[in-house]
Amino acid sequence: MNQSERICLGAIVGVHGIKGEVKVKSFTAVDKDIDKYGALENEAGDKKFSLKVVGRSKDLLRVKIKGCDDRNLAETLIGTGLYAPRALLPELPEEEFYHADLIGLACKTTSGADIATVNAIYNFGAGDLLEIKMNDNGRLEMLPFSKQYVPTVNIKDGFIIVEMLNFATEEDGESSLES
Repeated sequence: MNQSERICLGAIVGVHGIKGEVKVKSFTAVDKDIDKYGALENEAGDKKFSLKVVGRSKDLLRVKIKGCDDRNLAETLIGTGLYAPRALLPELPEEEFYHADLIGLACKTTSGADIATVNAIYNFGAGDLLEIKMNDNGRLEMLPFSKQYVPTVNIKDGFIIVEMLNFATEEDGESSLES
């Protein structure tokens, strides 16, 4: 199964206790539902994990993985992304997107100039931010993922339109992103 046919539903970010429980950051709409998608795979697709949510540890889930019965084994899983086949996920309403569908899209201006590519998506608590890589010099910029800054998303044709941006050049010596 290739990468476009899978979606990352979460990541193992730590361990809990000595009996193999892991802490998981879930990316699902309802975080505790991460175990409802059946066995999940690592990014390479060569390992499967049967999960059972057993509790919470602050903002993270405490998860038991079948076959992981000690802390040492659990520690080797830290950093593992948990992927599900796209076919198991619900269709999204209009104006909602899976992050995996946005990464790699071209960023165009309203005049059609191709200026960047979506490199990554982050959310630090105040909404999604797009990290875009500028075509002219490879510089990385952050852009709020809102209608004001990204009025058009065209997954089918592989681009987004970005507006209201004034990227300073490196020669300007100013901050890169201004609005």
